[in-house]
Amino acid sequence: MQQTTEQSAPGRSTREAQDADEHAHNLTNWQQEYDQLSGGRFYGRIDEVALDGCQLFKEHTNRALRQQCNVWKDALWIGIPARASDCRINGLSVGNDQLMCRPGDRDFELMTPDAFDIYGIVIREEVLLQVAARDARPIDLQSLAHSPRLTVPQAQLDQVRTLLEQVLYRDALGLDSEHQQQLASQALLQLVTNAAQPAAAPSYAHRRKVVEQVKCYLAEHPDAPLSIPELCERVHVSRRTLQYSFESILGISPLQFLRSARLNQVRRALCEPQQTSPIASIAAERGFWHPGQFARDYKALFGENPSETVKRSR
Repeated sequence: MQQTTEQSAPGRSTREAQDADEHAHNLTNWQQEYDQLSGGRFYGRIDEVALDGCQLFKEHTNRALRQQCNVWKDALWIGIPARASDCRINGLSVGNDQLMCRPGDRDFELMTPDAFDIYGIVIREEVLLQVAARDARPIDLQSLAHSPRLTVPQAQLDQVRTLLEQVLYRDALGLDSEHQQQLASQALLQLVTNAAQPAAAPSYAHRRKVVEQVKCYLAEHPDAPLSIPELCERVHVSRRTLQYSFESILGISPLQFLRSARLNQVRRALCEPQQTSPIASIAAERGFWHPGQFARDYKALFGENPSETVKRSR
């Protein structure tokens, strides 16, 4: 990881990483775990400005990811893709006129494509409520907790993108940290108070339940050599339903999910500096019983051999 700090904006830092899960831990005060989905070497960068009770950032990732995220307690996060892209939050596709919104201390899942850039604002709830009271703008935090997506006029989204770009990269408009925080708070408040909450499709709950059942089973049986027919039997659905559920919720097939999830588990184990187990044993514990095929699959996804990962992590 590389990290630099610049004086052009209060609390500004830039962090770079060559591993998806290392990158996941570079965002201050977030609890995250990233699985790489598309093949090739990973590169990620986070440009962040830390203010009093407020965090602004832009995140770049060059590979498709499945992200398990949890922002700091008693805060509200909004995420705005920098441009139109095929991303999902909790299995819901995010449209060009939508942003993502989650309260703190609550798990959520993002699916992001190759070459993805996203702006983020995190603000403590008490700071946001103070700004709302001062501007006489009522805000219902409980309602926002049930709305992973919010539909917002395109012009407002573009205005906030421009504001964040200026604060992050253009000497913060010459403002001190207090005024930057006020700008961010007011921008976020304007977005969430003018937003509409789109409803999910009627079949969404069932499809997501199928995906979550598969995830739970795999977590409980990390070394089971599963096939698609076996997964269908475990969750009591047809092959067609299993396939459609994964493609609509995660945007990938169940087979791709199974393989990538376990390969990422192996990579996390190999990146532990203190681990001494043979690579073949670590792979077998995650269901990869054929060393040759495992090595080929690993290099196709991460752009390096397992032994290179071990050497680099040490």
